[in-house]
Amino acid sequence: MSARTYPLASTTWDDAEYKAIQRVIDSGMFTMGEHVREFEKQFAAYTGSRYCVMVNSGSSANLLMIAALRFRKESPLLAGEEIIVPAVSWSTTYHPLQQYGLKLKFVDIDRDTLNYDIVALSEAVTDKTRAIMVVNLLGNPNDFEAIDRIINGRQITVVEDNCESLGARVGERQAGTFGLMGTYSAFFSHHISTMEGGMVVTDDEELHHIMLSMRAHGWTRNLPKHNKLTGIKSDDPFVESFKFVLPGYNLRPLEMSGAIGIEQVRKLPGMIMERRRNAKKFLALMKKYPHLRVQKEIGESSWFGFSMIVEPDAPFTRADVVRVFTAHMIDVRPIVAGNFAKNEVLRWFDYEIHGTLTNADELDSKGLFIGNHHFELDEPFEILRSAMDELKQAKQS
Repeated sequence: MSARTYPLASTTWDDAEYKAIQRVIDSGMFTMGEHVREFEKQFAAYTGSRYCVMVNSGSSANLLMIAALRFRKESPLLAGEEIIVPAVSWSTTYHPLQQYGLKLKFVDIDRDTLNYDIVALSEAVTDKTRAIMVVNLLGNPNDFEAIDRIINGRQITVVEDNCESLGARVGERQAGTFGLMGTYSAFFSHHISTMEGGMVVTDDEELHHIMLSMRAHGWTRNLPKHNKLTGIKSDDPFVESFKFVLPGYNLRPLEMSGAIGIEQVRKLPGMIMERRRNAKKFLALMKKYPHLRVQKEIGESSWFGFSMIVEPDAPFTRADVVRVFTAHMIDVRPIVAGNFAKNEVLRWFDYEIHGTLTNADELDSKGLFIGNHHFELDEPFEILRSAMDELKQAKQS
């Protein structure tokens, strides 16, 4: 990274990851195998989960998670049934829900935490609600105690899209493990990178077995001998080679991704710690610029990035901020996909909007975010300070 730039993302690799790739190349075995299985074991241990299934992306992890709900034996999530979603997230939070015929109910976000508006969520839950998709945005966990109170023993399944929030915690518990299943991403710009990659964790054995099958064509080959799908597998590998029991996909990761993931998990606690150190400095810096509102932490965020929303009384616009930041070579993006309910793709969805999406609209029109990294950001923060001072001075003159 140049001393005079502030990039959105940076590599988390060093020689260990390149050596891991070379070991796979030397082995001659590139498709999903022992390295993937070892990574799944280590990632499950890191999150405190019984099971982990690695796939080829975080988007695929969301798809596999929703597919597993459709094909479980008891209380499957069927087409036409209602799932509540936050109005702000990435596209592939929502697309698997449409692809499985679910009815989405969009609920507004909290203007400070950028996660669910708890009051709006409470009002949105009805007897028709079968599931709630919880999205932990930009590293920030949701208020799971409040969500539990809203559910209050009702038969509502909670699943988590935790693709942006690996390493976040509420108390001693990892974000991504509060629901029946949780997803993670290992894309380049995320907390760890396996080139492309995603993970689903769960403590439910049946769901684990469903995902093992659906990840690879819906066949039985990757299931244990005693499993929750077919009961007992044949000991004859020929018989089980091309036996299909579910309408699956090919979401398998490469052995290289598994080998890289093993090295990345070893570094993960230190990388999360550095991101939190950077967050403390960022929050202290932004107290001097009250016209930009920053995200309020719930629990311990893993600080994927640093969001800013232009306050209503600010003497500048978001366009001004983007222009000045760009001139100072600070990479800047909209906050995820903004208010997703405004996208043209919704014409293909069965959905409704609960109440208003006032806070999501504000984020959509006035929000942006910049990067956080696994190393100290003192020099990039000086660039940020200079940009903020220039913006402030330009509006005062």
